[in-house]
Amino acid sequence: MISDYFRMSLRNVRREKARSFLTLLGISISIATIFVLISLSLGLEVAIQEQFETLGADKFFIQPRGQFGPHGSATAVDLNEEDIQTIERVQGVEDTVGWTVANAKIEFKDTIKFVSVSGIDPEKIEVAFGSYDLDEGRFLKNSGSKEIVVGSQYKYNNFLIEKVEIGDKILINDVEFEVVGIFETIGNPQDDRQIYLAEDSFRELFNIPNRVDFIIVKVTNQEEINEVADRVERRLMNSRDVDEKTIDFTILTPEELLGAVGNVLDIVTTFLLGVAAISLLVGGINIANTMFTSVLERTREIGVMKAIGAKNSDILSIFVIEAGFLGLIGGILGVLFGLGVGKAIEYVAINQLGTTLLKVVFPYYLILGCLAFAFLAGALSGLWPAWRATKIKPVEALRYE
Repeated sequence: MISDYFRMSLRNVRREKARSFLTLLGISISIATIFVLISLSLGLEVAIQEQFETLGADKFFIQPRGQFGPHGSATAVDLNEEDIQTIERVQGVEDTVGWTVANAKIEFKDTIKFVSVSGIDPEKIEVAFGSYDLDEGRFLKNSGSKEIVVGSQYKYNNFLIEKVEIGDKILINDVEFEVVGIFETIGNPQDDRQIYLAEDSFRELFNIPNRVDFIIVKVTNQEEINEVADRVERRLMNSRDVDEKTIDFTILTPEELLGAVGNVLDIVTTFLLGVAAISLLVGGINIANTMFTSVLERTREIGVMKAIGAKNSDILSIFVIEAGFLGLIGGILGVLFGLGVGKAIEYVAINQLGTTLLKVVFPYYLILGCLAFAFLAGALSGLWPAWRATKIKPVEALRYE
């Protein structure tokens, strides 16, 4: 009996192709929007987790409190080399490295840009970059040397118009440096446009004798990272003579960073899903309107079915399943459209924006969930018209023209 309902519903949807197609547009757009938003959110979460795993789950980060924007942005307080020495004496700390960042004018052939330049201790490369590797060349070796390592956009995205290669010379604040290494793509445009100098060369070039903008702390035991972070916080508070109210630095563990990113993603996704829900509501109203029209057009047919013994439950099932079919077909079209849009966004992000953070993930449960949701939304939208169909009296329906 159920299979007969499905066959009748599918036949009726096929019979009114033009009307069904117009009805499907609303539900298709809604499902496509929901599908793309969730797949992008899942993809961004995966991409961020991959970056943390590459950097290392055994590290946490310290920066001045009140710092907004990229590292090196103006703050009321600074970290310094003495803070690094204090941290290194804390039990459970294996190693540390400080980053100092400044904005600089760079020149390559006829192109001038203003970018972020970082100073790093050449002996702390592993702590600073984890398992990030070079695309070609080598890391910085000598403190005080006129050597630099650049991000991947200098080679692959033509950030300086012309491709930068190993051995090329780039002027930084009118001082010439030689490119000795090029990083693999990290996925974050800001990182992929970064330039790295040996710490001594950086401090001399920018006249920054002691300031540190960002400290990475590697712990001996990954399982104790939160305990070590607490010990570092207490030690730094003592050395900097601050308390809970006046603390002037922030410690971020990978768990806290991922949680913060997740909260932002949840807020943005919830807002956008709210917009998509409005579109879904419009699609549901269109389905309901289509089903009301279908009930009117098939009044005589309903009367015949009742006259030969069809029950109200049979009529209700036929129309609800038909509405569900409309929703399901719209869901299939929406998922297919969403797959195309998602891949297009990922392509543009990688090839035009130079970031791998906007990748899309299409788990099977997302596809099945969207299809089930579309069918349910359609069925619910057709429930009232289906109920109205059951109230038609056979005698009146048979006289209906």
